[in-house]
Amino acid sequence: MTPIQFVDPDALPRERRRLAVGSAEVHPFATTDGVELRLTRFRGGSKGPVVLSHGLGVSSAIFATDTIGQNLLEYLYAAGYDVWLLDYRSSIELQASLTSYDADQIARYDYPAAVSEVRAATGAESVQMVVHCFGSTTFFMAMLSGLEGVRSAVASQVAMHLLASPLTRLKSGLHVPGALGRLGVHSLTAYADSEEGWLERLYDRALAHYPLEAEEHCDSAVCHRVSFLYGLLYEHERLARQTHDTLHELFGIASMRALDHLSLMVRRAHVVAADGADSYLPHLDRLAIPIRFVHGENNACFLPRSTELSFELLSERNGADLYTRRVVSGYGHIDCIFGEHAARDVYPLVLEHLEETQ
Repeated sequence: MTPIQFVDPDALPRERRRLAVGSAEVHPFATTDGVELRLTRFRGGSKGPVVLSHGLGVSSAIFATDTIGQNLLEYLYAAGYDVWLLDYRSSIELQASLTSYDADQIARYDYPAAVSEVRAATGAESVQMVVHCFGSTTFFMAMLSGLEGVRSAVASQVAMHLLASPLTRLKSGLHVPGALGRLGVHSLTAYADSEEGWLERLYDRALAHYPLEAEEHCDSAVCHRVSFLYGLLYEHERLARQTHDTLHELFGIASMRALDHLSLMVRRAHVVAADGADSYLPHLDRLAIPIRFVHGENNACFLPRSTELSFELLSERNGADLYTRRVVSGYGHIDCIFGEHAARDVYPLVLEHLEETQ
């Protein structure tokens, strides 16, 4: 058996590629429930403003990694966009990620505060959004709750419907949050370093036998944890080697309460409140804006049928001319965001919609 590879916490910082963007402008802001969040602005031009929102257990760094030739931030910056990277309360770069929260709070507090901050800083009447995974689901929940000031959006991998295969649900951490919460476990992390205790090492050894297709096996403890927590998030062949080697920079802690809410929505197959109430889908008219759905053909986390259902429901309710959907051949979930060739295969689908809805 190949030895499991852990992060060396004492390793010297790696040399990083200089990003092809101007200086960052950091905008700290607070929600009405008192949570400190962050927006980071890169002024690539007068288009937009466009706000990029990440998923659960990661941060806005997924849009700005230097381990690929051109990331999504650089791509949109080069196209003349005023790009805003949002770090909401799930961001592993914020203290808020260590707290207990659910998706309802992100929808109710984080998105309204973020959109308000961008509009106030730019003077724009409305913003465009690019939202991924949990960031996409919570964005749709925010819109269905009455969020204003958004004129168009690109939704990556999931929206109002969350369909996972029975095998994925069984194999992923989505079936255990409630039980672990009752045992006093309040978060799970994908980070795994060489100074772990014996219990964490035992956990990592067990995950090394996690059932995956042969081509998706690897020796990274972080990668194993990512797959356990969320299901397989990427096609390994779509990742640059350096991206795979630095997954610990991109993945970290996830709130058990957020995972529990996500698990509930997966069981219901669509967005619901944390208490199970059907608080969102009755308000589909609030999503009468141009939206493009982008989905990886081989997504093993959320099946392509997930965005297809959302696309069909919104088209029926608000008119088909508002919505488009694109399936990306050979891609999985988050490799659509930081895959080695995402700038060639995926980003043009994002840009096309942003350009059409300027």
